[in-house]
Amino acid sequence: MPATFDAASLSERKQLQQPQAKAKEDEVEQLTGLPVLLKYAILLMICAMAFLIRLFAVVRYESVIHEFDPYFNFRTTKYLTAEGFLDFLDWFDDRGWYPLGRTIGGTIYPGLMLTAAVLYWLLQALNFTVNIRNVCVFLAPLFAANTAVASYLLTAEVTGRSGAGLLAAAFTAIVPSYISRSVGGSYDNEGVAIFALIATFWLWVRAVNTGSMLWAAAAALGYFYMVAAWGGYVFIINIVPIYTIAMIVGGRYSARLYVAYSTFYALGSLLAMQNVKLPTSRRHALHGCRCRRHQRAVPFVGFNVVRQAECAASHGVFVALQTYALGRYLVAAVDARALRRLLVGAAAALVGAVAAALVALQLAGRVQWTGRSLTLLDPTYASKYIPIIASVSEHQPTTWTSFFFDLHVLVPLAPVGLLLLFRRVTDGALFVLIYGTLSWYFAGVMVRLMLTLAPIACILAAVAMSELLHRYCGAIAYGDAPPPPPQQQQQQQRAAAAGGGAREGGPPGLLNQPLSFVVVAGALATMCLYAFHSTYASSIAYSNPSIVIEQRLRDGGRLIYDDYREAYYWLRHNTAPDAKILSWWDYGYQMSAMSNRTVIVDNNTWNNTHIATVGRALASTEEEAYPILQSLDVDYVLVIFGGVAQFPSDDINKFLWPVRIATGVFGGDMPGENDFMSATGQYDVGEAGSKVLHNCLAYKLSYYRFAELDMGPGRGRGFDLVRNKYIGNKFFELTTLEEAFTSEHWLVRIYRVLPQANLEPAADAPPLPSRTGRANAAPQKKAVYEARYVGCYYSEADFEGREYVGGAYGANLGLIHEHARAFGRRYFATARNDADGHAFVFDAVTSEAAATAGGGCERACADDAAAACGCMDAACSAPKPAAEEHNRRWAVYEVMPPKRKAK
Repeated sequence: MPATFDAASLSERKQLQQPQAKAKEDEVEQLTGLPVLLKYAILLMICAMAFLIRLFAVVRYESVIHEFDPYFNFRTTKYLTAEGFLDFLDWFDDRGWYPLGRTIGGTIYPGLMLTAAVLYWLLQALNFTVNIRNVCVFLAPLFAANTAVASYLLTAEVTGRSGAGLLAAAFTAIVPSYISRSVGGSYDNEGVAIFALIATFWLWVRAVNTGSMLWAAAAALGYFYMVAAWGGYVFIINIVPIYTIAMIVGGRYSARLYVAYSTFYALGSLLAMQNVKLPTSRRHALHGCRCRRHQRAVPFVGFNVVRQAECAASHGVFVALQTYALGRYLVAAVDARALRRLLVGAAAALVGAVAAALVALQLAGRVQWTGRSLTLLDPTYASKYIPIIASVSEHQPTTWTSFFFDLHVLVPLAPVGLLLLFRRVTDGALFVLIYGTLSWYFAGVMVRLMLTLAPIACILAAVAMSELLHRYCGAIAYGDAPPPPPQQQQQQQRAAAAGGGAREGGPPGLLNQPLSFVVVAGALATMCLYAFHSTYASSIAYSNPSIVIEQRLRDGGRLIYDDYREAYYWLRHNTAPDAKILSWWDYGYQMSAMSNRTVIVDNNTWNNTHIATVGRALASTEEEAYPILQSLDVDYVLVIFGGVAQFPSDDINKFLWPVRIATGVFGGDMPGENDFMSATGQYDVGEAGSKVLHNCLAYKLSYYRFAELDMGPGRGRGFDLVRNKYIGNKFFELTTLEEAFTSEHWLVRIYRVLPQANLEPAADAPPLPSRTGRANAAPQKKAVYEARYVGCYYSEADFEGREYVGGAYGANLGLIHEHARAFGRRYFATARNDADGHAFVFDAVTSEAAATAGGGCERACADDAAAACGCMDAACSAPKPAAEEHNRRWAVYEVMPPKRKAK
């Protein structure tokens, strides 16, 4: 009997949980009178609207790439289409992060590039002549149309109403938050990733509603595409487990949920980690290699889906789900109460053990949280510990004005949609509720995540608007109809009570026709205002490429500043092909793509120490910065200055971030943030400002010869139009750099680093490059510096007066050697890990002889296979010394006097 009772109760719960979408959709279709053909015609027009509203920039500025990251994506896509996928995975880029370089295939999400390349190859196969740049420019608007379709499918699946789905598609097509990252030319990962996000969620809800392994496998494939396209895949792999736990706790567990999650988790995780057998690449074939090799499908992710703390919830929920399913089966099959309690206790112990193991792995450092994830959990984390993350504008907290500008009427409508779904909770509605709640929180912490909030806000607003129109349009439609018989009224009341008390459209009841007309007209007017605002946001706010700066004049005209391209083309045509350019990391991608020159740092920001070194150079005086520039082999320094063009996002306004990042690495070896403040604690470029600020390199390179400009009546010379102040340090000369180029509106300024052998150009040297594009000066004699290997040590306590450097300096002998020489330190020591490691520069060694030899100390340097760079942790072949906290083998070198090398 107990088994029979359990089976019956389970059958009842299944009936309660089965979606009733079909019946509700048939009812709504009958009320709205939307034929299937008309429904899909409307959806097609919505897709066209989603595509066309994103083309303002193409019409005004022609087909150009926007922003900063898209230029790197465009450059890598060109390489992919020209060389093929195999060479793309092996590509080592020497145009960025000098002297370290960067392996492209293993450090990016290749989904965007592969999507554009496949589309380009398909068009070529169909004999459509198209440039790869145009494919990249129009890819995001195309996928915006796809996202509108995905929103329709998800909303229709959850609500059972095609009308709500069409409204969601229309809202998604023109929501300003999504437009900001998907206009024509915005060739970034988010352009395809938002479609992957919504499509995966639709497939997942479909899998839960049907219990089909096929739909669950399709959801896993969608998740794999998201893994390949964007780091936001962690949002999917966390929200799905959270939803699964909520279903179990809420008493909505079913075999459909078990099949869906088990299939999705297993297949999705395997795909993310999958090794594929690749044939010989073109580059290897040219060198005679016919070998086949194994390569992860997405090298940048690989086994991170197992090792990252962000993905731990998916593993724990998978174990918990199997345990729960087994426990339910045994409890239903076994009649003994004592045995049931034993099984429940064992299941709880197993789940607790898994949870404890995950916590232990986290405490032991075996699973790692990324800085961005920790910032979402603790909004103050980045500003406290990782200033380079906090320095990015899109990582700042979202203001209320941003919510209303980017979502408009969706802000008040979305909570109404949440309330309506709470009143009629289904399996799909519960997923949307969880997605919506989490998205609102994350969007408040980081403005970039407004992008993940926008689609769900559109869906929730569509639910609210659809319900409003359904009720009041129904009142208008049935206004002249006679009241139904009492028996039919009772049936409608029972149906409404079974549906959670919601009153469907139909007989008007207390609603009268005039009131219904007013409400419907107000709703239509609200949607028209939303469309007008979205068009305005797309045209004015989000269709200006950062490579071209636009200013609005008082008479409504537009003033275009094309200084960026002017400066990049000057670099391309007037500098040596191997010239190295130093600038703040914001401009690295654009410079390497448009100038085809080597940059010291770029927007990838993978090496905090290298970026901090650049920040230290900009924050130092000219004399202190010169050794740093020499150690990095810099030929030119580029700064952005907006004091003439009234451009507020220049290097002076963002200068405190380089200071914060640099002091986070170099600490007391350079001026701190407070040293750049005035006596009143203000950041002031005027006469009351700090002398430390007035004499730093960034200030001098921005304001060099600025006092010669007359800024107009009532202002005179030396007046900064952005800061609205007269500068404090007006007249000065540069001793180690000289002006090479200044753009038309002074927006981009480029300076040449004078050779060390002779800071003044020789009398017989060719003219230096200038704004007229003259040729470079002839190379000067350079000093050659040597280092003597001292020995191998395992204790850093032997290094007297040591200063920690670390990062890439710990793996590259030339880099740490130049650093030690530039700062006048006699010795340096390295302990290499892989691409980075630990390093010290110091004045003396306290031990006469090396404490040990071998054990990994002989490990070759990353930049010189003939030199030893030591080892650290697991890279060392010898065990950790008993008296040491860490296992290190330090390769110690002495800096030798320079020798002059002729031309």
